[in-house]
Amino acid sequence: MPEITLIEAIRQAMDEELARDESVFITGEDVGPRGGVFRATQGLYEKYGPKRIIDSPLAELSIVAVGIGAALNGMRPICEIQFADFIHPAFNQIVNEAARMYYRSNGQFPVPMVIRAPYGGGVGGGLYHSQSVEAFFAHVPGLKVVIPSNPYDAKGLLKSAVRDNNPVLFFEPKKGYRLIKGEVPEGEYTVPIGPAKVTRTGTDLSVYAYGMMHYYCLQAAEMVAQEGIDVEVVDIRTLAPLDKQTILNSVKKTNKALIVYEDNLTGGFGAEIAAIIAGEAFEYLDAPIMRLAGPDVPGVPFSHPMQEFFMPNPQKIADAMRKLAAY
Repeated sequence: MPEITLIEAIRQAMDEELARDESVFITGEDVGPRGGVFRATQGLYEKYGPKRIIDSPLAELSIVAVGIGAALNGMRPICEIQFADFIHPAFNQIVNEAARMYYRSNGQFPVPMVIRAPYGGGVGGGLYHSQSVEAFFAHVPGLKVVIPSNPYDAKGLLKSAVRDNNPVLFFEPKKGYRLIKGEVPEGEYTVPIGPAKVTRTGTDLSVYAYGMMHYYCLQAAEMVAQEGIDVEVVDIRTLAPLDKQTILNSVKKTNKALIVYEDNLTGGFGAEIAAIIAGEAFEYLDAPIMRLAGPDVPGVPFSHPMQEFFMPNPQKIADAMRKLAAY
């Protein structure tokens, strides 16, 4: 199988879904001839034309609103939010309209749309180009929230998201766009939305992560393996709906849990995973549940040294693994 980057896998998924289904279209800022700021849609405007690859105004509320209206009328829009930080003007449309339309219409009006957004720090983007916003939306019934960590999953999950009849928030770890590479088959495949995946088996402790942090957790697990610490790594992949069973099965085997995410510690999505483990696997625990996350400050700093202080990295994760294994 050819090895490609995360961003190439995302582009391939959109290309294949555009070719497969004429109801699929893409809209967002600079998605047309420029191909997006990260070049996720590069070449698609030339291939599919301006009626299916639609440059939008600089207005996230309208990008999502247009997507909702189109989805209610038989289309399958892919709405790109240039950075996850910019999604907040569209919050009302996503939370009060897209998420609740199927319920409020008693099942008459599904909203089959995807909202893609690059999220997270590590690229020197500063306060307004580095935010993690997944916890806001994973809280809302009616939304699906997906965060891939590798090219294979990114392509398969995005194709599943386009075909889903529910609104899907698809957050992509921007630092990993060209850093993370992996094998992706050339034939048709999808990855189901929902199931988590054990990406490294182990016996001493379980580590839970998604997106860029999962990539780092695998590196950290190999580091501590040289010291005799056998770590199991679970890629959450889908935050909503959450695969509780895979989470619980892993900690029941290893008896220790570390949860890693780059969002602020307080109220981050990892707290929900911790609550599930505490509530449903307490008797299996041999140590306190640990979380490693960003500090509770307003944003990821622009300064690279301060950015490194904010973000978890393989060394910090390895240190947390050693601390938990020592209990």
